[in-house]
Amino acid sequence: MAIVGAFAVPHPPIMLPEVGRGEEEKISATTASYEAVADEIARLKPETIVISSPHSIMYADYFHISPGKKARGDMGKFNAPQVKISADYDTELVDEICYLADLYGIDDAEMGTAGGRRKANELQAFPAGTQGERDASLDHGTLIPLYYITKKYTDFKIVRIGLSGLPLPMHYEMGQIIQKAADRLGRRVVYVASGDLSHKMKAEGPYGFAKEGPEYDERIMSDLKNAEFENLLSYDEVFLEKCAECGHRSFVMMAGALDGLRVTGQQLSHEATFGVGYGICRFEVGAPDTTRHFLENYRESKIAQLREKKRSEDPYVRLARFSLESYITTGKRITQKDLQGKEWEDLPEEIFSAKAGAFVSIHKDGALRGCIGTILPTCKCVADEIMQNAISAGTTDPRFSAITEKELEFLEMSVDVLDEPEPIKGPEELDVKRYGVIVTSGRKRGLLLPNLDGVDSIEQQIDIACQKAGIHEGEGYMLERFEVIRHE
Repeated sequence: MAIVGAFAVPHPPIMLPEVGRGEEEKISATTASYEAVADEIARLKPETIVISSPHSIMYADYFHISPGKKARGDMGKFNAPQVKISADYDTELVDEICYLADLYGIDDAEMGTAGGRRKANELQAFPAGTQGERDASLDHGTLIPLYYITKKYTDFKIVRIGLSGLPLPMHYEMGQIIQKAADRLGRRVVYVASGDLSHKMKAEGPYGFAKEGPEYDERIMSDLKNAEFENLLSYDEVFLEKCAECGHRSFVMMAGALDGLRVTGQQLSHEATFGVGYGICRFEVGAPDTTRHFLENYRESKIAQLREKKRSEDPYVRLARFSLESYITTGKRITQKDLQGKEWEDLPEEIFSAKAGAFVSIHKDGALRGCIGTILPTCKCVADEIMQNAISAGTTDPRFSAITEKELEFLEMSVDVLDEPEPIKGPEELDVKRYGVIVTSGRKRGLLLPNLDGVDSIEQQIDIACQKAGIHEGEGYMLERFEVIRHE
């Protein structure tokens, strides 16, 4: 067994005496639990400690694994430069993780073979590696766990991995790759998932209060202490944003590293003295357990749900899906001539006679995977507009890589058909549920659709539209509003 233990820990700088200067006494339970974690790691004697940190380099679409042979850091940004720690990287394990990421989807038997290399060229590598910025200093999400661990145990190297903006299931997959790499090398590994809980626990706290804050802390601590890792994949992204959590993706990655293993969880402490949730849990790792392949179970359930949903999909959405799937699987752009037969009899006549702008939105695992649209019509009819924009949303949205064939069964799609925009005098004429907004400043133009999850105020709606347009604070802009018919 390569993964011999795992821990979920917070990283509040104030808990260090050199930073807290007495304030750390208010979270003494967290400190005591951290010391217990360090004692257990010393007992486990790992060769390598893998640390996932929200404060390491983070990309929207890539897992950054810290490169190089060693790194050091200090708590100078928290007025304690005397707290200094250095660590050696396990370069062999880093290389193995990167190797497996490049060959993701290739069976063990095919690795290193000519057939395996050919297959690898046909697949999209898992987005993880040491490319990008060179992170020379240890972040505080890594430093604080090491501060306590190194007081009790020092005979180890580390692997430091950042989180990403990718969906939760991909963080679980990242953990699975880590487990497989450790297994292949026979490395004795402890996993430390660094991450605070909600930052919205108290009105007097530095980040204020949201009802989702206590809800998240109660829910996540229950899931962790009971090792119910399947639940971690089902947290709604909007809920996670509203509760202002820090470590959820770190916990999901840890769960992936423990995939298929018997795990017993235990809560050591939970405090929210300063308005931020600090939770510590330990996980005892046992023998293989075939009932704990949670990503596999999650995906099977999700596919079943999506297939059921497809059976009752709106004709507009079915058209968008058919257009995208045809293009990705055959390279063909379908036309109206391809819409023959019984399955297309329910397409309304106006989809071929009316003209309108249309947006196609694509989600995967609860996260946006692509969204492209037209404000005003650019095609002969709405059907052509949808078919064109479905392909664009899936293949040319600059925020995302192109959708691959193996992703198609996991996609959820919606189509918004826009009414013609109308100028308005000010925000008072908007309604985030009813109207979309267009902001224009010179050549800069940004649009936001109505009734979006997580967009709860007119001010927020306008701010997001301005960000999309590149309109900076203080620049003047004109407002337009529009209504949509949403098809799901």
